[in-house]
Amino acid sequence: MRIFIFFLFTLSLYSQPSFSQSKKLLKEIYSDNQYTFYCNTPYVYVGKNAILQNDGSYTPRNPTTKKGKPNLRTQRIEWEHIMPAQNFGKHLPCWREGGRKACQKDPTFTKMEADMHNLVPSIGEINGDRSNYRYAQAGKEVPFNQYGKCRFYVDFKNKRAYPRDEIKGDIARAYLYMSKTYNIPLSSQERKLMEAWDKLDPISEWEKEKNRRIEQIKNKL
Repeated sequence: MRIFIFFLFTLSLYSQPSFSQSKKLLKEIYSDNQYTFYCNTPYVYVGKNAILQNDGSYTPRNPTTKKGKPNLRTQRIEWEHIMPAQNFGKHLPCWREGGRKACQKDPTFTKMEADMHNLVPSIGEINGDRSNYRYAQAGKEVPFNQYGKCRFYVDFKNKRAYPRDEIKGDIARAYLYMSKTYNIPLSSQERKLMEAWDKLDPISEWEKEKNRRIEQIKNKL
């Protein structure tokens, strides 16, 4: 705990944590709730690495790489942006000059990239599959069997991602927060979907606690 407090003190010398610093802070924020966002699969930290503890709630889509080696992204946890970096970066001049890499020195982009309200623990494979695809409302035709028992589906052809009902409100509130905080425009269709999801899935006690912890850290910076 004293190491964590010292880390907060060190961060307070700066106005805003970096993306890498935010990931370290989130490790502590989620320390008593270590479950992945999309599949609710438990994970543990082994040293600096977050390792999946697969309890059967997730089956890899691609357990091996094209070269036949184990797909390491099916075993590790990555911190994913609910609203993709492309969404909040594409309106900036730096993005038009060279995408995310060109925006790494842009203070507006780095602040949005590091915002912990928009970051969640995700299985690496799912983080990669979801890419920057938009979320969408699933119809009966969507087969939730892509990742075994995990109710998450990626439509690669149409570039859409379909989450389970239990996290739709979390997604919606992250999108609406980012839009309001950083003046990021949402299409009329996307805003209506997020407002509907916000009502469909009310805020949980964990989401309240997570937000409280994030704001507590922000106030100390």
